[in-house]
Amino acid sequence: MTLNPESKYPNRRTYVLKVRSDAKPDALAGRLENLVTGQQREFTSGHELLESIASDLEASTAARSVDAARSDDQQRKSL
Repeated sequence: MTLNPESKYPNRRTYVLKVRSDAKPDALAGRLENLVTGQQREFTSGHELLESIASDLEASTAARSVDAARSDDQQRKSL
C-alpha cells in the first residue's frame, strides 16, 4: 500500500466565509477569504460565491502547473 503524501484537504484550499448581517437565504452576500494567500473576494449571490471558489481553484491549479514545470527545468539543468 502506497501512502499519498498530499492531504485530501490541503491548507491552500482553506477559506473563511463571512456572510453579511443583512444577507437572506434568497440574497446571499458576503466575503470569501483564502487563509493561505489572503486573497479576498466579495460576493452578492450564491452563484458568485461558487464562481469565486472555482476561480481560486483554477488559479491554484495553474500555479501548481507552472511550479512543476519550473522544478522539471531545474532538475534537467542540474543533470
